Amino acid sequence: MNPVDYASIADEVKTIQRALAEVRATAESDDGLVSAVVGGRGEVIRLDLDPRIYRTADSAALATTITATIHRAVARAQAEVFTLVRRYLPADATPATTDLDFDPFLTSLDRASQWGAR
Repeated sequence: MNPVDYASIADEVKTIQRALAEVRATAESDDGLVSAVVGGRGEVIRLDLDPRIYRTADSAALATTITATIHRAVARAQAEVFTLVRRYLPADATPATTDLDFDPFLTSLDRASQWGAR
């Protein structure tokens, strides 16, 4: 593979990264009192708590609800991310077995293209 190929692949990956940066997934708790929005890497973008959560003074239950809601949103975001990159993955790839962090891949491409340019 020549440096031009590396550059082309790196450009495609960067395009995907921009699309991934736009991913947002939302989940709501079963009782509707907690809502979470996460990004494509699972980072919490927004957490909304309905004031009715204060009617019950059970912080452990609230923490469990918040955590479960965030996990649900993260699962949705991961599914969306997997769909975005599916065509670049092996046929047998699954969301559970795929590392969707492209930063190490881009670093490797940069090193390889620099090596080939010498």
